[in-house]
Amino acid sequence: MVPIGIPPDAVTASSVQQTVAAPDTAPDTAPARAPAPAATSTGSAPKAAVSLVLDRSRRLLTVYEEGRERRRFPVAVGMAGWETPTGTFSVIEMHADPIWEHPQSGKLYPPGPANPLGSRWIGFHRDCAGRRGWDGERLLDVKGCVVAGFHGTPHRWTVGRAVSHGCVRLYDEDVRALFDLVQVGTPVTVLP
Repeated sequence: MVPIGIPPDAVTASSVQQTVAAPDTAPDTAPARAPAPAATSTGSAPKAAVSLVLDRSRRLLTVYEEGRERRRFPVAVGMAGWETPTGTFSVIEMHADPIWEHPQSGKLYPPGPANPLGSRWIGFHRDCAGRRGWDGERLLDVKGCVVAGFHGTPHRWTVGRAVSHGCVRLYDEDVRALFDLVQVGTPVTVLP
């Protein structure tokens, strides 16, 4: 699972900018816990029946609309010990131009080309049991809620690999396209 924390309020692309805490980023950044829950927004008008299927082994995200394949995107998934969670979920939050807070230093990364989340965040899984594990460089101990989701990345070379702390990284242009296709409540299926 991806230990990243994002405010739990579900927002749409037209909503105000949100601060995002602790995403999985380049392999040298650690995840952190999510802030306290906030109110949930109602989202935007319903879109066509869209669903997402992530095949971790193929590192491929497929978008279906009305049961027909519409788009495919190459992705990066969680590394060994920090695997992207499998199962059936739904989009629980969306943030355009997120601000990322480094989980250890507290430094804020504003929207822009150096933001580890890229230009979009789409959360689909929350686990409040915390997380602990070796990430290849250090032991990470994440307390509180962690969120897995789709996001962009300034590290294009990571797409197609198993390198994240459980999140699903896309090329930034792809996560922008995906953001426009989904809404809070869109079904997400993650296959092993």
